[in-house]
Amino acid sequence: MGENVSNPEGAANLLRRAGAVDASATVIGDGAVAVRAGGSGWELLAWSPSSAPPVQELDGTATELGGGTLTVAKPSRANAARLRELVPWLRPRLVASATSAGTGDRLGVATPGQAAAFRANPGIFPIFAQQSARELMRSGRTFPDVVDAATVGVLASGWRSGYGADADHLKTIADIDAGIAAGCTMFTADPIELVPDLPADAPEASIAAAFGSVPWAALEDDPAAFASRYPKALDLEGGALDLPPAAIRAAAARFGRAVVQVAAMYRHLVGRVGEGSVDFEVAVDEIEYRTTPIDHVYIATELSRLGVRWASLAPRFVGDFEKGIDYLGDRAEFEADVALHAAIASRLGGYRLSVHSGSDKFSIYDAIARATGDRVHLKTSGTSYLVALETVAAAEPELMRRIWGVALEAYTAARASYHVSATVTGAPAPDKASARELIGLLHDPNTREILHVTYGAVLNGSATSGAVSAIAAGLGDEVRSAVWTAREAYWKNLAIHIGRHLQPFAVAAAEQPQEGVIR
Repeated sequence: MGENVSNPEGAANLLRRAGAVDASATVIGDGAVAVRAGGSGWELLAWSPSSAPPVQELDGTATELGGGTLTVAKPSRANAARLRELVPWLRPRLVASATSAGTGDRLGVATPGQAAAFRANPGIFPIFAQQSARELMRSGRTFPDVVDAATVGVLASGWRSGYGADADHLKTIADIDAGIAAGCTMFTADPIELVPDLPADAPEASIAAAFGSVPWAALEDDPAAFASRYPKALDLEGGALDLPPAAIRAAAARFGRAVVQVAAMYRHLVGRVGEGSVDFEVAVDEIEYRTTPIDHVYIATELSRLGVRWASLAPRFVGDFEKGIDYLGDRAEFEADVALHAAIASRLGGYRLSVHSGSDKFSIYDAIARATGDRVHLKTSGTSYLVALETVAAAEPELMRRIWGVALEAYTAARASYHVSATVTGAPAPDKASARELIGLLHDPNTREILHVTYGAVLNGSATSGAVSAIAAGLGDEVRSAVWTAREAYWKNLAIHIGRHLQPFAVAAAEQPQEGVIR
């Protein structure tokens, strides 16, 4: 490495020989930047000739090398931001195709494996930086942490086809502002706390009481105008959808206040960043009862009337979408339901349907792809964390034993805000489970769910108390260290697992013409 470097490609080769991940060496002007794997995490490498110093602005340790300066730096917040300034394809951007998928990364090191899955299944736009406000609170991370980790992971992966950053399941204006500050390009509004615990076919007295509290002034509406707004039926491809006045009234009773909240969040967002500069998603998937087709019509009609422009909408489909396991319900009924919602989305704006809690729903991906064509967003989150635990279980069974002990103790508290049905009854005791049984925890739906929702206790000691806190102390650092040590196995496992999620949608996307950015 002692020769003078006289061209940018020579700079890239120099960084590769300095131990950079081969795919990550990226030419910038007359210099180059790259990533290499250090003992405890990523390290940034930057080389500039003495006459052209831009990449020297990374904050790190500089040495003279090859007629220029080599800087070795940590992937700090400032350095990640500087990388995004220097390298256009490291900046999160809007969804660039009609099929997209969010993959989530609770540990901050999953992007190389996820990128490999997207590379093997082309035509799907990745949202590598995705985390919900709830996940951030439990894991002790922030939106900037998530975006920065994706930035470095994308550089390490050599992924140059663009990616998005989703501030997911936002409840408040403050959540919106946090996502803006981090540079997120997708914002998912989740107003479900404002949806009363009523099914669409609740007794008339219950619907009437809820309808009586519809905030007409905030909706910029009145009951008479509302009653005259809806036709008797909505023409859809494949037939008309009847819109009985009583059903529309029930939809308003259930979702009126939620519409107000979503509109307020959207107006604040576009007031800050400008209309058309973000992908806005509306999520009502975590309500107790299904979102009926007429509910969908009401939500879309009222949001559109209030000037909201959204890229995707996540209904609560028929059946059960529990965390980290396959679909529970009648698959034929589900396919009919998703097809009807897709027809409504096509008729009322051409936005994508978003499928939340989409991890490991292998039995229905083909049905979703058939129903939506290429206008779909699949959202996964904790499944990459579960692959990490499976990797840990194979490499360090005693560490997995401790993880399982914390998960069992924390499950009752952790499950409160998740749609899961797992029970600790009959689950194997941590001190008696064999190494094989510890690996098997990730393959049994019951124990897999327990591990899925207790990540906060494992990674951050959250949702724990007393003896659990003592058991969990320092566990998160040990898990992150173990995953990093076994990172090549983790990325290989992840590429296969995420690839199983993407493959049906890649096939559907390949059959459709690609379009421009969704607005």
